[in-house]
Amino acid sequence: MDEPAGDNEAISEFYVNTLRVLRHDIKNQLSNIHLALEQLRYELPEVTEDCMFYMELISKSSLKINDLLKQTE
Repeated sequence: MDEPAGDNEAISEFYVNTLRVLRHDIKNQLSNIHLALEQLRYELPEVTEDCMFYMELISKSSLKINDLLKQTE
């Protein structure tokens, strides 16, 4: 996306809207990751220690990203 030509107010509004759309799109993808992770936890018959480690890492990282997004609201 190109920055709009014009006054500072129009430019500021452009960036605010761009950030809002970006936050929304990232949150949607985080929801997909969270749902897929929860489904894996129920579908895997036996979860190894390594698998549990990686699932927890994904979960914690997703929560951290979500917290960072909330800070920009």
